Amino acid sequence: MKKPNFIIAGFPKCGTTSLYHYLNEHPEIYMPQKKELHFFTHKIISKLRSGPKDSVVKETQINSSEKYLGYFNSVTKELAIGDASPSYINYPSEFPQIKKYLNDPKVIIIIRDPINRAYSNYLHLKREYRETLTFKDAINSEEDRIKNKYSDFWYYKFNSTYYDKIVEAKRVFSKVLVLTAEELNNDPSATLNKVYKFLAVDDSFSFEKISTRFNVGGIYKKNLFTKFLFQPSRFKNTLKKFIKPTAFVKIIFMRLSSIFRSEPEQIEEEVIEQLKGHFKNDVENLKNLNINVSKWNDY
Repeated sequence: MKKPNFIIAGFPKCGTTSLYHYLNEHPEIYMPQKKELHFFTHKIISKLRSGPKDSVVKETQINSSEKYLGYFNSVTKELAIGDASPSYINYPSEFPQIKKYLNDPKVIIIIRDPINRAYSNYLHLKREYRETLTFKDAINSEEDRIKNKYSDFWYYKFNSTYYDKIVEAKRVFSKVLVLTAEELNNDPSATLNKVYKFLAVDDSFSFEKISTRFNVGGIYKKNLFTKFLFQPSRFKNTLKKFIKPTAFVKIIFMRLSSIFRSEPEQIEEEVIEQLKGHFKNDVENLKNLNINVSKWNDY
């Protein structure tokens, strides 16, 4: 039975969806039809379900080895076999289990300016008709949401805190590649070439839709179409079993939804300063890992 030999471990809202679709086009790389299996973190995150529609989202996560391995039944001659689950990086306690089960897989981690990532996370939940607070109030409600066992996707600061998790990943796994969302967006060809070399596949391969951005953020006008498109529902969970979210399907829905896309409000300066103070030490530590944060806010 084939198993993944690399994982895209996270972080959420940092470009894991785009990377998943880009790599899925490479003839020597196998990505399962479903992104975000969350198999190795299921026992933790399945208990975090108190937020609006959290229980619906949890229905799609994989809770057994049999189901997990079933996603890799179609592997044939591919050299690199992947699992893209952004929750993995947030739970270092599970790293030894992942290493043992997958025989020390290669690990790809994507990070992003922490304030921009947190706000993108917030807007994601807003367009899903789930987040009702202002960004400021949501940030200040994080501890209560953690205590009340909301899904960890509601933890905007937690998901933007990188250093300790990266260090632990480097300690546990033999091969770890850290990318930034900014380099993936600004120079996707060069970034993918780096990933291909890391995965030891043909690095001359060129993906013609490489400029396409998947899972585009922002905010959308509220109407029945955008509610159907973005809000989690059991009907959509069932529909996805028959209509796979391929790159083509994603592009079609992105073009349809772009009609209703609007520019989000700017983050209040007070909130920016608050978050700069919160993330300052983490960003400074990342610089010591020789990670290029030059495109980020000035912390």
